[in-house]
Amino acid sequence: MSELPLNLNIDTLTVPEFKEYLPELTAAGGGKISEDARFAKFFAEHPECIDLVRDLEAIADAARSLFDTPAHEPADSVWSNIASKLKQGVTDEESGTPEPEAS
Repeated sequence: MSELPLNLNIDTLTVPEFKEYLPELTAAGGGKISEDARFAKFFAEHPECIDLVRDLEAIADAARSLFDTPAHEPADSVWSNIASKLKQGVTDEESGTPEPEAS
């Protein structure tokens, strides 16, 4: 468990103080304040704060997942086929061969 910011007493913590320290608590707690047992009583007394924390944790998790999931890249064969078709199109234009008409 991480240390709490200086001057923070959970037993006397108010909602405005919690909101003021929330960024610092999130950074120090690895982003999972909702699982920190030290805040259980506070969250029971102030459900709007646990709701806020859970919303922020869900947003942070979603943002992290954007970087965790590798981007879908087409296979090399797709790029080869595109290059081949482009080259074929250039060759057809240079030779004056008409393009087949679309049906």
